[in-house]
Amino acid sequence: MKINIPKLSLVVLVGPSGSGKSTFARKHFLATEVVSSDACRAMVSDDENNQAVTPEAFALLHTIAGQRLALGRLTVIDATSVQPEARAPLVALARKYHCLPVAVVLDTAEEVCQERNRARPNRSFGPHVVRNQRSQLRRSLRG
Repeated sequence: MKINIPKLSLVVLVGPSGSGKSTFARKHFLATEVVSSDACRAMVSDDENNQAVTPEAFALLHTIAGQRLALGRLTVIDATSVQPEARAPLVALARKYHCLPVAVVLDTAEEVCQERNRARPNRSFGPHVVRNQRSQLRRSLRG
């Protein structure tokens, strides 16, 4: 599959945990182009799964993305972004730097997401998390 994305874009990968966002990012983008919420959690707390530092992690993610866009660099956000309110500041950031906001939605079957998360030794949340994320994604796609 070939995806044509304008060179100066803010690409937001959207999908529940385990949907394949990070794998997609590795396959289609340079590592330096991808800003991951998990990596930002790790940077601020030494633990990519530490949900308690989510506000700080996303402040860092937005700062990095803004710096990249200001320098005219393609930027890819690897975070669930299943709620419209999670995507809104990213769209605003793209507009601030006169970039095209692009969403790539990975609407992966719940069973696949659950299986992938079970296979990750560092993911200890229950199946309800993916179920809720998929539900939020479906609602936001309906408009």
